[in-house]
Amino acid sequence: MPIQEDSSRVLEDLDAAAVDYAARVAAASDAERAVLRDRLTRVCLPFAGRMARRYRGRGEALEDLEQVARLGLIKAIDRYDPERGSFTAYAVITISGEIKRHFRDRTWGVHVPRRIQDLSLEVGHASMVLTTELSRTPTSAELAERLGVGEPAVREALESAAGYSPSSLNAPAGGEGTAEFGDLIGGADSDLELVDDRLTVAGLLLRLPPRERQMLAMRFYGNRTQAEIATELGISQMHVSRLLSRSLAWLREAMLSDGPPRWEGAGGPADAHGMRIAVDRAGGVLTVRVHGEVDRDTADRLRMSLRHAISSAAAGERLVIDLNAVPLVDAAGVSVLLDTASAAAAADMDLALTGAQPYVARILGVSGLQKAMDPRR
Repeated sequence: MPIQEDSSRVLEDLDAAAVDYAARVAAASDAERAVLRDRLTRVCLPFAGRMARRYRGRGEALEDLEQVARLGLIKAIDRYDPERGSFTAYAVITISGEIKRHFRDRTWGVHVPRRIQDLSLEVGHASMVLTTELSRTPTSAELAERLGVGEPAVREALESAAGYSPSSLNAPAGGEGTAEFGDLIGGADSDLELVDDRLTVAGLLLRLPPRERQMLAMRFYGNRTQAEIATELGISQMHVSRLLSRSLAWLREAMLSDGPPRWEGAGGPADAHGMRIAVDRAGGVLTVRVHGEVDRDTADRLRMSLRHAISSAAAGERLVIDLNAVPLVDAAGVSVLLDTASAAAAADMDLALTGAQPYVARILGVSGLQKAMDPRR
C-alpha cells in the first residue's frame, strides 16, 4: 500500500504503511530514504500526539510531551523490522518508554528509584481513569486492583509522587513580605551544647570497672529496673543501688574536676581482680588485710586466701581479718567469713574481725559474727 503525501489521503493503517515503507526503503537511495522517512513520520504524527496526550496533566506542558513522543516515533521508525511484528505495537512501546524516560530523568525534583517513578506514572493515569468512572477519588486498594500490584506498592508510589515537584524553601509562607518556608524549618539544636559532655562521659565510662559499666548501660540505655539488674547479676537490689549511686557520684566528681578521681571501689583499673589482699605476721598474729568489696565476684578469692592463711598458721597464732578498707560485704562475702570462722574454730585458732565500717559491721553482726568483732578480744 503506497504512502500518499496528500494529508487528506493519509493512511490509517500504520502497520501497512510501515511495511510499505520498509519494502521501499530497502532499494532506495539515501535521498529517497529521507523522503520516505519524512512521509511515514507525517503519517504517524497524529498517533504520536495521541500517545502524548495520555500523559498530560502531570506537570509537563503538552507541547514538550508531543516533542518527546515524536522523538520516540522517529526511533521506532528507524529501528522497525517488519519480521518482528506489528509496527503499531512496537511504536507504542517505544514512544511510551521515551515519555517515561523524560519524566524520570528530566522532571523529578528529587531522586526516586526508577521502579517507583514508573509506577507513579501508572498510578497517576489509573487514578484519573478511575476518578472518571467512579465519580470520586479511588482508594489505594482500587488502584492496586486496577494495576495488578500490591497495595503497599501503590501507597509508596503515591507518597513518592510528592518528590516530583517539591516546594521551594524560598517560597513565601504567607502573603507578600512574610517569612519563607525555609525559615519555618529547623531551629537551634540544644543537643549541640551537650556534645562535649557526652564525649567526656564516654571517656570516663571506660575508666569504670566492667561490672559498673554494665550496670549503667542496663539502667540508662536498657531501661532496666534495679531489681532486674540484680536478678541478672545475681546480687541484691540494695547492692545494685549502692553501686549505681557510687558510680554516678564518681562520674559527677570526675566531670567537675580537672582529672578523674581515684576509683575507691573494687574492680578499678589498678585492681584487675576487684580486690587486694595483703598478709603479714608479727608477734604471733597473722593479719589478713582486705581492700575492696567482698561480693560474688571476689568471694572465692578471699576464701582461698583465708584457707591458706589458716593452714599455714603456726600453733597458737592468732588470725586477724582487717576489714577497714572494705566498703561492702554481700551474702557471698558473709558466707566466706562464716566458713572461715568455722575453719578457725576447728583448727583451735583465735579469729578476730577488725575495722569493719558501720554498714559492714551491721551486716556481720546479724549474720552471727558479732563475737569475732568484739573489740575486747
